[in-house]
Amino acid sequence: MDAYSDFADVYDTFMDETPYEVWGDFVVELMNKYGVTKPTKNAGKDTGSGAGDEAYNTEENTEEALEEEKNLIAELGCGTGSFTINMAKRGYDIIGIDMSSDMLDIARKKTQAEGLDIMYLEQDMRELDLYCTAGTILSVCDSINYLLADDDVIETFKLVNNFLFPKGVFIFDFNTLHKYRDVIGDVTIAENREDCSFIWDNYYHDKAHINEYDLTIFAKCGEGDVFKRSVETHYQRGYTLDEMISFVERAGLMFITAIDADTHEAPTDESERIYIVAGECGKQL
Repeated sequence: MDAYSDFADVYDTFMDETPYEVWGDFVVELMNKYGVTKPTKNAGKDTGSGAGDEAYNTEENTEEALEEEKNLIAELGCGTGSFTINMAKRGYDIIGIDMSSDMLDIARKKTQAEGLDIMYLEQDMRELDLYCTAGTILSVCDSINYLLADDDVIETFKLVNNFLFPKGVFIFDFNTLHKYRDVIGDVTIAENREDCSFIWDNYYHDKAHINEYDLTIFAKCGEGDVFKRSVETHYQRGYTLDEMISFVERAGLMFITAIDADTHEAPTDESERIYIVAGECGKQL
């Protein structure tokens, strides 16, 4: 079964303690320090992807069009849109991109319920194709770890470089090799909620640095005590900081900084998740 199909329906339930607000604060701090993107609307108001739509059509005012692209965010691996919506509520013009139609269906419903107008694109990040450049390209919640081969990471980063606005930044996080190998390793995790539960069987393949986890999901179906059982298998690869910096540079991007996601200090050998900020280089207006 494809990853994030049945799991999509219960994803937000089991991710309800994810600190999206904290992540958003930190990403905004990084954008303000290293990037060019600013909010385009009042926080909490409708922040539809008007910048993108206008840039797609013939734009008579070139300066205005460039300003809109500079302030556009593209999020890779947006999933059910929780972080996308968080950024939109802050006034940012943002596009959500994911390869799972099931996750995007939920993202669109959540966005509509919030009274927002966010564009979502169903794309594999390895085949990223935007209609304009973006001042910031984001990827959070270890989406990059789903890229299992060096060439996949490099190709994705090359496409990011291609669609970055001049002096724009690429901000992404990734789970480290240390986390998969030494922290979660071969463990089983189970969690039970009122209407759903899951069993997470984790397996680490040391030679390939691949983390495999089999998810057995029990989700309530309609009325009564009937539950549907489904199984999904996910694969992620652990990377070292040196590997990620190498991929960034081989893709033609400029490495700017790396930060431990938990401490917000310089990464160490014990870091489990790391943010990297990279920039485009060589583009001129």
